[in-house]
Amino acid sequence: MTVPEPAGRGRMKLAARCRVATEAPAFGLVVFCVILLNAGLMGVETYSGLAAEYRQVLQAAEECCLLVFSLEMLLRMGAYADRPKAFFRDPWNLFDLAIVASAFVPFVRENATVLRMLRLARVLRTARFLPHLRILLIAVGRSLPGTASFLFVGALVLYVYAMVGWVCFADSDPQHYGSVGRAMLTLFLLTTLDGLTDAVRAGLQISRLSIIYYASYALLASFVLVNVLIGVVLNSLDEAREIEAEASRVPPPSAGPDADGTDVRERLATARRALDEIEASLAVADRPAGRGAGRQLEGAAHKSSPAGV
Repeated sequence: MTVPEPAGRGRMKLAARCRVATEAPAFGLVVFCVILLNAGLMGVETYSGLAAEYRQVLQAAEECCLLVFSLEMLLRMGAYADRPKAFFRDPWNLFDLAIVASAFVPFVRENATVLRMLRLARVLRTARFLPHLRILLIAVGRSLPGTASFLFVGALVLYVYAMVGWVCFADSDPQHYGSVGRAMLTLFLLTTLDGLTDAVRAGLQISRLSIIYYASYALLASFVLVNVLIGVVLNSLDEAREIEAEASRVPPPSAGPDADGTDVRERLATARRALDEIEASLAVADRPAGRGAGRQLEGAAHKSSPAGV
């Protein structure tokens, strides 16, 4: 009995060839240059004179960029042909697939504004080829939970100080503290300490106690809360560096058996074929020997038996 060839062998060969292509330095350099070219084309389109004069050239160049991005996406998907689920576990693959595939959606292609925004999002794909930029984006993503907490606390502090400012300065300075909304906008601009000197001078003309109001706000909002936000971002940056270092230490899929166990199945199939060949050869070797031994036994029985029996 012969064992058929494993169904995944063709997918493994395809994945290996695509991985060789996508992992080549020239491949990444070409895609990176096309991304920069796409960004440059968008900048040229902002000049109405050039856009009208070279409309066909710009459109053809954009279609060429889209063609290169589509081929790149097909090659990257082909590199995961032997383990398709792993392709969708990578956030960068999902991001690239969404950006490239959106250009073929009918509604998106008809909406010029949405299409320009998606073309602009292609510039972010340079993070795939720039490790430091990739680390920064990962750090920003991991800092979002801490940033959300910071924004809640900051909004609470801003609202409390805005209400106090409205109570104290609404009558004398309605332009900046006439409502809680104006007061919050004024204090938000003072977070950068820009214009704080003028605000303190105006407050001292109303009451000498206003120095306590502005000093406490500057200390809490501009120093404490901003430093807390910087600490959250730096902590996320360290985590992003660790994640990138761990990912670089993981061996590539081609270096060993993949997660689906395709290499193990191939070895088992090879062992079964070898056992079948050994069994078949033993069966062929035993048949003539068995027939000869049977004939010898029959001859010996005739010779040893008495005549007439």
